[in-house]
Amino acid sequence: MEPAAPPASPPASPAAAPGSAGLVCAQGRNLRAVLCQRCGSRVLLPGAATFALLLPAMRKKAAAAAAGGGGDVLREHWLVRDMFSFENVGFTRDVGNVKFLVCADCEAGPIGWHCLDDKDSFYVALERVAHE
Repeated sequence: MEPAAPPASPPASPAAAPGSAGLVCAQGRNLRAVLCQRCGSRVLLPGAATFALLLPAMRKKAAAAAAGGGGDVLREHWLVRDMFSFENVGFTRDVGNVKFLVCADCEAGPIGWHCLDDKDSFYVALERVAHE
């Protein structure tokens, strides 16, 4: 009798990236609920977004000015195709052709962004939210 072959490793997630370990299913969707880091309000239910950019810094204006006024480069996002998929999110006024996403309860953010040129793409930065 020959030894059993080692089990095949599961297929890698189509959008797997270092910061997304344990958050993305094999179909590239969010496995866990997405929450506001500050107040814990639920932003997205599990399975509501796909894993897919420069956002303003989440620092006080004086601190941002001292640091050169730049933003954070965030590469890992949840892509939401329908704005009605959100459980609890607010939008800022237009800044050029972009609206920034914030927590609707505590107004912390921005947690993501939406380009007005693409009506069906809303991005939530993984580094700006918590997961349950």
